[in-house]
Amino acid sequence: MSRKTATIAAIAGLAFATTMFPGGQNAAALAQAASEQLTAPAPVEAPELVPEQIEFVAQEVVQPLPAPAPAPTPATPVQTEAGSLHELVGMIDTSSPMSQEMRCLAGAVYFEARGEALAGQLAVAQVIINRTEDGRFPRSYCGVVAQPGQFSFMRGRRMPAIREGSAAWERAVAVAHIADKGLWESEAGRAVFFHARYVKPGWSRSKTRLAQIDTHIFYR
Repeated sequence: MSRKTATIAAIAGLAFATTMFPGGQNAAALAQAASEQLTAPAPVEAPELVPEQIEFVAQEVVQPLPAPAPAPTPATPVQTEAGSLHELVGMIDTSSPMSQEMRCLAGAVYFEARGEALAGQLAVAQVIINRTEDGRFPRSYCGVVAQPGQFSFMRGRRMPAIREGSAAWERAVAVAHIADKGLWESEAGRAVFFHARYVKPGWSRSKTRLAQIDTHIFYR
């Protein structure tokens, strides 16, 4: 109802009350009520809520993707595609400086097996490596080589002088690198003991024989 319509209705009501009840408290009460209705503010109508129109995009929305991270450059693989151990030995760079540990490993190969075939030299190096992984022996190449009573070429804890310019030393260095990096599987496998085949030490009877390579027999 609008304010104008309410005013008219109030006036009509007041006139009717005055006519029907010309005197007394009832007429006064009715007159007061009509007056209050005339002066009361008109009710405020709630605004009409119109839903916001949804807009549809006619074209496909394409969200740009972040640029892919560059793929890591693969490390240069170690050249191991040799047809033989002899060929692989020829691929090894023996001119770079050696650590003390590698010198101990190559020195053991040189003194123990420099006159043998490469398979025999690799087997000796493999035994030294295997010992460093066995709790019964020292954890380093130099520790294994210098362990008392293990290698007859040692002078106490000192290694004899090496002819480092010789072909035998170059081969021993190459074999040591091959064994250290695991580039060629040795026939010695997991052996941790060996001796020359022309001797028969008492301890050999309690070990498991794994292989005989050139002049050495290898045990686990």
